[in-house]
Amino acid sequence: MKKLIIRKIEELEKWRQSLKSSINFIPTMGNLHDGHQKLISTAKSSNSNTNLVSIFVNPLQFDSKADLQSYPKTFDKDIEIAFSTGADAIFIPNTIDIFPPNNKNIIYLKASKELSSALCGLTREGHFDGVCTVVYRFIKLIQPKNLYLGEKDWQQLLILKNLIEEKKIKINIVSVPTQRDSDGVPFSSRNKLLSKKDRKILQFFSNELIHSKKVFKKNKKIDLKQITERLDSKNISIEYLEHLNPYNLKKVQEEDNISILAGAINCGKTRLIDHVFLMKRNPIIAIDGPAGSGKSTITKLIAKELNLLYLDTGAMYRALSWLFIKEKIDYSKESELNKILKNVSIIFKSYAHSHQDVFINNFCVTEEIRSQEISSIVSKISSIKEIREFLVTEQRKIGESGGLVAEGRDIGTTVFPYAELKIYLTASIDERAKRRKSDKKSKDSQDIEFNKLKELIKKRDFEDSNRKISPLMKANDAIEIITDGYSINEVVDQIIDLYNDKIPKEIQMQ
Repeated sequence: MKKLIIRKIEELEKWRQSLKSSINFIPTMGNLHDGHQKLISTAKSSNSNTNLVSIFVNPLQFDSKADLQSYPKTFDKDIEIAFSTGADAIFIPNTIDIFPPNNKNIIYLKASKELSSALCGLTREGHFDGVCTVVYRFIKLIQPKNLYLGEKDWQQLLILKNLIEEKKIKINIVSVPTQRDSDGVPFSSRNKLLSKKDRKILQFFSNELIHSKKVFKKNKKIDLKQITERLDSKNISIEYLEHLNPYNLKKVQEEDNISILAGAINCGKTRLIDHVFLMKRNPIIAIDGPAGSGKSTITKLIAKELNLLYLDTGAMYRALSWLFIKEKIDYSKESELNKILKNVSIIFKSYAHSHQDVFINNFCVTEEIRSQEISSIVSKISSIKEIREFLVTEQRKIGESGGLVAEGRDIGTTVFPYAELKIYLTASIDERAKRRKSDKKSKDSQDIEFNKLKELIKKRDFEDSNRKISPLMKANDAIEIITDGYSINEVVDQIIDLYNDKIPKEIQMQ
């Protein structure tokens, strides 16, 4: 494809209509640096779409004319960098083209009040309104499939996600983690405005945040007063330094696993921001749903794709059911049950080819626990208080450090109520019965008449949903996915997209 520079909206429209592929859009204000290059190269390597980079210094984002005029403008170098990094076309419009005077068709937007009233919004009134207005204008003109944004401007990213959701725009937002220079300073177009002394100040500030992140990883605490005192000792002019929930930008709560330590300082006449994400444990994905909804297959694939531990809680209940049958244990007797549970060991062994075996008391029961005999009693066994308490405790032990995807029937409601992403996976009775019939691992199901199998699934659903202890139910904050008509890979991709949207890339890389 011929490299193209577009300057007029009419040219953009003509070019867009001539394309045979979708567009990856990377908006910038120019003065490109390594952070921008990462955005462009990520877009280039993600798919076969056409990559469009815009260079437009948006006047609506600036607090003063002086700040706007001093913003670095390096168009020739920017063009060279963008094309060499993977851009197929560059859009460099004039302000009058984007915001024609007296044009009533231009929609001037207001950013989310909740998200824009914290951090940078405290002193930069109208800044995020300008960001929303120009990005919305570009999206309408370009009609991209994917929008690539940097996590360095985290608050801006949140606000734009909110805008996309509110306007119901069909576009994927792909975020790229903050890129840092060798001295720890995040790349920024404003860094070129810094003197050597100012750069040292910024370096101390950024390294202080990075150090605080390391401290938090050990003791799970942040002392803002202590950090502020260290910054003050270097005569650093702090605009704000906050420890917040990274999704609503409100004061962090005890139950928040992921938080953000964000700050803004003034280096000479230049205002700069930086942040780090803090995490008590690695993220958890909780997937609940009825029997036959595809949980196991989908969860295994997600674990492989995201390099997470796969926790099959259903297999733990099935393994106990197998043990009770094998040992002819009367699990209705509480005294006998408690004695048995004290000596039960359930472990999972994973292999390089993504296979996972289940062992109970050193017996490998991976195949045996999928029989109809086990299926017929597992719901009853899982409703026994002592068994649930025992296994929930075991599951939470496994999940103490996070970094896993778990599936079952009470994962998001009981086992991991603070999981970062909760999915309720379901399908129609007919669809689930078809899957059971075609499941080669469920040999007993293949021998059962279709309508009879449907009745068994309905019975299992009723038992799971009506048990007194931890019944099957959708958590209030779970996202329901009905899998009828979707392939396994389509469902997996949907959940991974939700995970990527929820979990900052910086955290995924830890």
